[in-house]
Amino acid sequence: MRETRRDVPSAGADDAVLGRLSTLDRFLPIWIGVAMVVGLLLGRGFTGLDDALAAVEVGSVSLPIAIGLLVMMYPVLAKVRYDELGHVTGDRPLLATSILLNWVLGPALMFALAWLLLPDLPEYRTGLIIVGLARCIAMVLIWNDLARGDREAAAILVALNAVFQIVAFAVLGYFYLEVLPGWLGLDQATLEVSMFDIAKSVLIFLGIPLVAGYLTRTLGERAKGREWYESTFLPRLGPTALYGLLFTIVLLFALQGDTITNQPVDVARIALPLLAYFFLMWGGSMLLTQALGFDYQRATAVSFTAAGNNFELAIAVAIGVFGVASGQALAGVVGPLIEVPVLVGLVYVSLWARRFYPGAVPTPSPTGARP
Repeated sequence: MRETRRDVPSAGADDAVLGRLSTLDRFLPIWIGVAMVVGLLLGRGFTGLDDALAAVEVGSVSLPIAIGLLVMMYPVLAKVRYDELGHVTGDRPLLATSILLNWVLGPALMFALAWLLLPDLPEYRTGLIIVGLARCIAMVLIWNDLARGDREAAAILVALNAVFQIVAFAVLGYFYLEVLPGWLGLDQATLEVSMFDIAKSVLIFLGIPLVAGYLTRTLGERAKGREWYESTFLPRLGPTALYGLLFTIVLLFALQGDTITNQPVDVARIALPLLAYFFLMWGGSMLLTQALGFDYQRATAVSFTAAGNNFELAIAVAIGVFGVASGQALAGVVGPLIEVPVLVGLVYVSLWARRFYPGAVPTPSPTGARP
């Protein structure tokens, strides 16, 4: 009888995880922290900054901030393989599991954690609920690759999430922010949310870069092929998303300096439901996919897609609906500061957990080269 091989990653392979991240991605929490400090100093050094930013607006968002939001969203959506959507129905268990985790369990879990841990902080609570609705369409590809997940499955799920957010985000946002709290008898007296305002922000800050990203990929691949597009063009375009994010964070913290410095404990409390969310979503997804008989690669793609969030969109919606100086926007900014180190840690946990998935999965080399 042939012995089934179990994949046990080497220590050297695990050590290569951080090495396979780009310098920008590896130190993302540090860049975000620096942007926060710069923003705080800028807010203290320049009075009347909010009036200057409000001089020209796009959909109730100041033009400089709107530009920053669009710049951080466009490269993300230029990475999506839109042609993979045609393969979604080919793996119905994968599709059904991803939809359940991303669009039913994920938002419900963040809603529960936000109300449980932030009952007295309605603005931050609302911001986290918005984060829970913004499903991951960017960084998940990095985490999935590092954890040796199924790259094609991850690309399909990312494409699905990108399109699904256009259709469902406003409806789900209104449900979780207005309808469900009323059904449960929760106090939402301080919050009034318009589904139209949410939809408008989604259409501007997701719709415009989505169209631009789709056209960029289509025309780029048609002109020079997919290999050139993904190996040459995307690495050059990718860092602009981080620049847009950091620019937005600088302005946001410049306008929120007093709130942040006077209430640091409140900001720290935002991190607690985020930490719980990442661990519960990833761990629960891995257990569910294993129980359903998924192999390691597909289970990893589904789990990281379910655990990650599209903080770019969450920040854009929070700013568009509630304003750049709102607690909702601040909650969105804290998100990537927590997500990056946590999900890097979960990559290591995922590599360790492969031993519990039977099958012939090649052991990666110590250099971290992808098989």
